[in-house]
Amino acid sequence: MIDMKLLAYLEEIISEKRKERFTEILNERTDYITVAVEDVFQMHNTSAVIRSCESFGVQTAHLIEGKYGQRLDEEIAMGAQKWVDIKRYKDSKAVIDSLRGQGYKIVATSPHADSSLLQNFEINSKTALFFGTENKGLSDYVLENADSHLKIPMVGFTESLNISVSAAIILQHLTTKLKASDIDWRLTEEERLERRLDWTKKSIKSIDDILERYYTYN
Repeated sequence: MIDMKLLAYLEEIISEKRKERFTEILNERTDYITVAVEDVFQMHNTSAVIRSCESFGVQTAHLIEGKYGQRLDEEIAMGAQKWVDIKRYKDSKAVIDSLRGQGYKIVATSPHADSSLLQNFEINSKTALFFGTENKGLSDYVLENADSHLKIPMVGFTESLNISVSAAIILQHLTTKLKASDIDWRLTEEERLERRLDWTKKSIKSIDDILERYYTYN
């Protein structure tokens, strides 16, 4: 349950323009589509995917970091990591089990599988898009346990695109398609309030001192 009194208290500190911007952006956010990135080696690639999530309104990203550890470069992400909810895991099974338990359809992106072409892909349920490593793509585990497969159609000699480019193309296409549909894709009111409070905290310098004073007198 959101502490509305705390939210009101903190929002007095930030500008009205900032508050309006938060509301505007949160109205375009979705968790109907989410992204999972599996053991990407190049730090800038994971960071660029997070940036694409933020740009296209995808609120949550799941990072599988079993092989190489945390692979997020804040300079490449350009602050996107502040506004996207990032969840970290040690293996792909944990992510798939968690997302499937939340009602997500597991979709493996792969140019080699017998995949649905991007333009033919229908969003008819909550969708978790999985992206794999730069050289080998997704693990056999994800490919074998996915509910469906998806690929970007290409007509050149090159078989695949960089993971960050693939993610940007797919997210732009699918979020546009989703928002043109009759699906209730937006965050719930409770979810928007949670992010509003979180974002407001992240926008205030010396927030720890301010929170300490608030809880001392409330």
